[in-house]
Amino acid sequence: MIEIEEYKFGSITIQGKVYEYDVEVRWTGEVLKWWRIESHNVVIEDIKRAIEQEPKLIIIGTGESGLMKVADETKKEIISKGIGLIIDTTEKAVKAFNAQNQKKVIGLFHLTC
Repeated sequence: MIEIEEYKFGSITIQGKVYEYDVEVRWTGEVLKWWRIESHNVVIEDIKRAIEQEPKLIIIGTGESGLMKVADETKKEIISKGIGLIIDTTEKAVKAFNAQNQKKVIGLFHLTC
């Protein structure tokens, strides 16, 4: 089971390793760097890699203050694929990810703002 041990502004600790960049965390244990075309706006291109994994749920952490926004068309694209969606501040999104207990979930976490 993959678990996010800690999130604080600018870093996230997963399975004992500290990451200081935005990450895509998969239920399989994979942790990938997550980048966006526009740093504070999530568009469809930014989530294609996650959707291709056919998760049951995508959780998006929008930063410490929630300044990152998810475009409406991005939300619609996720939902149209039959994938559940949770969008919240990164602290709350991390808690939601850990609560999924190995379900087929992908977390996309913005670590600042």
